[in-house]
Amino acid sequence: MSAHRLALLASPTDEAQAALSALVARHGQCAPESADVLVALGGDGFMLQTLHRYGGLGKPVYGMKLGTVGFLMNQYHEGDDLPARIAAAEPDLLHPLEMVAYTESGASVTSLAYNEVSLLRQTRQTANIRIELNGEVRLGELVCDGVMLATPAGSTAYNFSAHGPILPLGANVMALTPIAPFRPRRWRGAVLKSGTEVRFRILEPHKRPVSATADSHEVRDVTEVLVHESDKRGVNLLFDQGHNLEERILIEQFTV
Repeated sequence: MSAHRLALLASPTDEAQAALSALVARHGQCAPESADVLVALGGDGFMLQTLHRYGGLGKPVYGMKLGTVGFLMNQYHEGDDLPARIAAAEPDLLHPLEMVAYTESGASVTSLAYNEVSLLRQTRQTANIRIELNGEVRLGELVCDGVMLATPAGSTAYNFSAHGPILPLGANVMALTPIAPFRPRRWRGAVLKSGTEVRFRILEPHKRPVSATADSHEVRDVTEVLVHESDKRGVNLLFDQGHNLEERILIEQFTV
């Protein structure tokens, strides 16, 4: 892979900004639109911001951890030969989820999620949600704090904290995971094929308001949320050899 033109991007933290200055002095700077590779300096939150902002360019992204959480990042080592690391890196292709949220006001909002789409109750009242898969009702009423649909890349994040399964990358599946389910109390969620169209219908939206969030983009007072994997958008994350995303997901399953 050619890595002669790098677009160096950094989170606003002091550590990331210091690394940015050092790398720009060594390798120069290029606009994302004309770069061969985007280099994201920060944590997973900044990586997700980078994917949302520049994912449409179709450029590979190489992240380096200069933040709190770095599951999607490579280690940062000052003085390393960055172009050589990028040239030897292994790509992992990520397809985001596409969310279309319909609100009480009649608006529809479309957003992408590389980790998960989550629905959460907005008040002290539990959420009542009907779940349909490919147009067929599979769960007539889920009484809960919320529910989420997670990608394999996002399955180790919020989904795992909510006791959802960790999914292997490339398995072409998604995790449907309830958040504090009250009824049916024993329902633990489901693993779905990546091509499944999931529709969440909010029951009693006036009494029990619900918000929908695609990664960090929140839409409040939703009445219906449609989610499916986007087959038109994809981004290659680059990882150092032996430390690709598939290996990291496998390690997470054996970490106690």
